[in-house]
Amino acid sequence: MRRLIEPLDTGDPLGPLPQEFAAIMRPELPSLIKEIGMEVTRAYPEYARLLNGPNEQAIRVGVEQSLSSFVDLVAEPSTSTGLRDDMCRRFGRFEAYEGRGMDALQGAYRLGARIALRRAKKVGRSYNFSPTLMLSFADALFAYVDELESLSREGYLEVQAQSDQQGEAMRRRLLHLILAGRPTPRTAIAELCEQTGWALPEQVTLVAVRTPVGVDPADLPRDVLVDLGDPQPHLLVPGPLDEARRDMLDRALTGTRAAIGLTVPTADASDSIRWARRVVELIDSGVVDDTPVVRCEDHLITLWLLSDPALLDQLAERELAPVSGISANRRERLIETLRIWLDTRGTAAQMGELLNVHPQTVRYRMRSLESIFGEQLVDPESRFSTEAVLRALRLRARSEDSTN
Repeated sequence: MRRLIEPLDTGDPLGPLPQEFAAIMRPELPSLIKEIGMEVTRAYPEYARLLNGPNEQAIRVGVEQSLSSFVDLVAEPSTSTGLRDDMCRRFGRFEAYEGRGMDALQGAYRLGARIALRRAKKVGRSYNFSPTLMLSFADALFAYVDELESLSREGYLEVQAQSDQQGEAMRRRLLHLILAGRPTPRTAIAELCEQTGWALPEQVTLVAVRTPVGVDPADLPRDVLVDLGDPQPHLLVPGPLDEARRDMLDRALTGTRAAIGLTVPTADASDSIRWARRVVELIDSGVVDDTPVVRCEDHLITLWLLSDPALLDQLAERELAPVSGISANRRERLIETLRIWLDTRGTAAQMGELLNVHPQTVRYRMRSLESIFGEQLVDPESRFSTEAVLRALRLRARSEDSTN
């Protein structure tokens, strides 16, 4: 890379930066992003909390996008800024939802610009940048920051126009009270319903939103209560999920992963969100397949079987006690054969195909199982307990396999 002694001759001492300047700046981005993050969280403790919360990844992506977009524009002035613009507006919206003014976000932008300018001066000494080039850089950088602030203000004002800050705080409080369960005085909920104009429904459906959160409350109907700033973001949808509600959620959750709880009486709302969050845990552990929107109603048996890991250990110890003294390899083969038999009640030939062994081997194993377990395989209640344990253990094994 040749040294940049002078900027391009544009006839204007503060003209556009030379495009090759981008190639010098780009390697600095990773460490610069880290440095800005450290300085901003030190100066603005509220952002330190956010960077350690559920929105961490979304915020870091936004910061990275803002900085890389500046370099991209230097390299190619016609580069699209659509993604950057959307992220800046989201930052503004988030400040409004949190009940803050724009001062902290503006301060963070300007602090980031000063840190970037400080880095540019350091790099400039290595490349012998001329004073004119550094002035051009500073001029372009702070004009760019003005643009970021303007975009964020658009998002901020958009939220303010929809609802005042006090109303949003009361709606979050109402959601928290509903999820607190039956001990909460009904009068407190009734008062908040009256103050916010929210009609208390007979049934509700809770939705656990997985991070990073990509839901924009502006895309949701006003009767949907939301708390996206919670460490476990969630929504409350009044009533059951009929076709119209499902379509609404699908649109609002586009690009966001979520688990939809069961529809329950409003007094039992905490059960709906608890099941939805448990499904999220099962997705993260590899037990439930990861799809954009997962519905609890499709995984009720799995939720039940894995609801109490300690109890499952006790049941497994009891139900599989007959094979506890057998060598590990033989025990594993017998248990797998037993599981296939309980699942299929198939013939030796059918089971052999599933186990990839000869039918005669299946018959031998089944005779061994009948001898070992005896009446446990004949009595309906005992057989059901054994089958439930084996299914639960198989589900848990999927979780363990996914973490290895």
